[in-house]
Amino acid sequence: MTTASPTAAGSGASATQAFRATRHDTAAVTAERISDVVSAVLAGVHNAIREKKLTYPEFQAAKQWLIEVGEGGEWPLFLDVFVEHEVEHVAAETQSGTKGSILGPYYLPDQVRLPSVATLPMRSDEKGTPLVLSGQVRDTEGKPLAGAELDLWQADGDGYYSGFAPHLPDGNLRGVIVTDDEGRFTVTTIRPAPYQIPTDGPTGKLIEAAGWHPWRPAHLHLLVRAPGHRKITTQLYFQGGDWLDSDVAQATKPELVLNPQPGDDGTLHAEYDFVLERDAA
Repeated sequence: MTTASPTAAGSGASATQAFRATRHDTAAVTAERISDVVSAVLAGVHNAIREKKLTYPEFQAAKQWLIEVGEGGEWPLFLDVFVEHEVEHVAAETQSGTKGSILGPYYLPDQVRLPSVATLPMRSDEKGTPLVLSGQVRDTEGKPLAGAELDLWQADGDGYYSGFAPHLPDGNLRGVIVTDDEGRFTVTTIRPAPYQIPTDGPTGKLIEAAGWHPWRPAHLHLLVRAPGHRKITTQLYFQGGDWLDSDVAQATKPELVLNPQPGDDGTLHAEYDFVLERDAA
């Protein structure tokens, strides 16, 4: 049992702070593009109102919920869980290499750099089955990418992320692994647990009211990058894992599912290679 549980407000505040502190790829947007996209979004809302015959009490409830999401700092959580997977899907239409997935709200930059063979920082009594993930980073022509970085983070054996749960030490189960001269890496960690997104705030209230479940399947988060190549944002899942086919964030893909095999000592071993495409000239 954990000694403390993260609240939606606490996780939301941490996610908002992390988002603001991290550089994000942005582009100048023309007035025409803003008008086009916003008009399409509003048209979708208007169509839903007409099709579902929304009542004034329902409209007022929605307005109150939107206010509560903002006051609770839950916009990163809500957008990452319910919207980001479609943005990623559109981006993938023009990309090659390893399949991507959502970033999610729990990324924290500037973690400890580790060699190609490394163990993620963890507590001495870290709960969970040991897991060794190994592989190689290559370009789309098969050339190994020496010095590529795998920025890896994950939940612990209880489903909590460091930086978003008060009982976890900073940097727990987070690190940046740098590949060797052949683009290879081997990282030792633990198999993460599935987790439910915080449900004590307005996002959780929406999930409960709609009769949905709040669970994400167990997964490893990765940002894989190398100079001159497109950064990949992805997640690796586990074959047979709970919620794999009903992820609340709709972010799973069959190409991203690991099938770890146990060694003689019970440690799980999995291999996964990453392929990065070159940046557009």
